[in-house]
Amino acid sequence: KAIVSENPEESVKLSKELNAEEYVVKAQILAGGRGKGTFNSGLQGGVHLTRDPEKIGDLTKQMFGYNLATKQTSKEGVPVKKVMVAEAYDIDKETYLAILMDRDHNGPVIVGSPKGGMDIEEVANDTPEFIYKVPVDIVKGLQDKDAKWLAGKLGFTGQLEEQAMGQIKKLYKLFLKVDATQIEINPFGLTPDGKVVCFDAKFNFDDNAKFRQKDIFAQEDNTETDPREVQAAEHDLNYIGMDGNIACLVNGAGLAMATMDIIKLHEGEPSNFLDLGGGVKAEGVIHSFKIVSQDPRVRVILVNIFAGIVDCAVVAEGIVSAYEKLKLDVPIVVRLEGNNVDKAQHILEESGLPIIAAKDMDDAAMKAVVSLGD
Repeated sequence: KAIVSENPEESVKLSKELNAEEYVVKAQILAGGRGKGTFNSGLQGGVHLTRDPEKIGDLTKQMFGYNLATKQTSKEGVPVKKVMVAEAYDIDKETYLAILMDRDHNGPVIVGSPKGGMDIEEVANDTPEFIYKVPVDIVKGLQDKDAKWLAGKLGFTGQLEEQAMGQIKKLYKLFLKVDATQIEINPFGLTPDGKVVCFDAKFNFDDNAKFRQKDIFAQEDNTETDPREVQAAEHDLNYIGMDGNIACLVNGAGLAMATMDIIKLHEGEPSNFLDLGGGVKAEGVIHSFKIVSQDPRVRVILVNIFAGIVDCAVVAEGIVSAYEKLKLDVPIVVRLEGNNVDKAQHILEESGLPIIAAKDMDDAAMKAVVSLGD
C-alpha cells in the first residue's frame, strides 16, 4: 500500500490512512541510486524508514523543493516535487528478476539472480555464474517448466517455489499486456511470514505501442525533461540538446550522428541532435527551426537532408517559411540530395534568402564552421 504526496502536510495526512506498522519514504525523481543520494538540504539519502507517521513530516520537509543528487543525475541534482510513502515490509530474502526484449534471442528473455537487492551490473561482472536466463518463445509463451526452473534457481523451494513461479508467470503476462520492453524487479523478495513480493519495480514501455497504451503514456512526467525535447516529441521530431553552437536539422538518426561527427571533424561543435524523420512536412521543418533557434548559443543552422521518402521540395518550402516567420538572423547552410532535389534548389534560389548552399556533407560542415567567424 502506498500514497504519493506533493507537500509535507499531505504526506503525514495520507500516510496515516495506510495504517502501517512501518513506513518507507521515497523521493520521486527520474533517476536511480536515490537511497545513496544527497539533498542540498543536508539530508542524506532519498529513501528512509520510520515507524512514526509524524516523523514523515520532518523527513519530507527536507525533501520537497530541494535537489537530490545521485550517481544518475548531474552534480546539482534534481528538484523533488513528489514523495511516495509506502507500507514497509521486512525482507528475509532478496533476489533479482527482470523481463526484457533481447535482440540476440529475437524476443523476451527473463533474467534472474539469487543475489538481489544490489546493482545487477556488479553481480554480472563479479559473479556471472549467478545470472540465469530463460528465453521465451513469443508464440508459445512462458512455459511452466521454465518458470519453475527459474524460481528454483532463485532459491525458492516447496510452496515458495510455487508462489515465485506464479509471480513470474503473472509478470510475463503483464509484460505483454502493457507492451513493456523491460520490467525489472529488485528485490524480488520474501517476507518473514512467507510471502513472495515484488518490492520495487522499474518499467520501460515501447514507444511504438503508444496508440495502444494511451492511459500509460498519459501518465508521463515531463517536468524533468528538456522543454525542447517535449516540444519536439509533440511534432514527431527527435531532439537532444548539446553544448555547441551549430544546430543540426537532419532526416534519419544515422545521418544525424554522421553530421555531428563531420562537424566535429572540422573542429565545430553541434548544439543538438534533431531527426526530422521520414514523413516530415513543411510544418515540421518550421517547428524544427523554432526549437533550435530557441537556444541562444546557436550561431549557425545546418540542414542536411538525404531524401528517399522525404521530398526535398517540401523541406525547402519549410526552410523558406521558417526563415520568414521566425525572422531568423543566423546563417543557414543547406545540403539537399535525393528525391525532388532540383525543384528544392529552385525554391531556395527563387526565395532570395541568404541561404548558403552546399554540394555535399563535407562541404556543408566546412561552410557551417566557417560561418561561425572568429
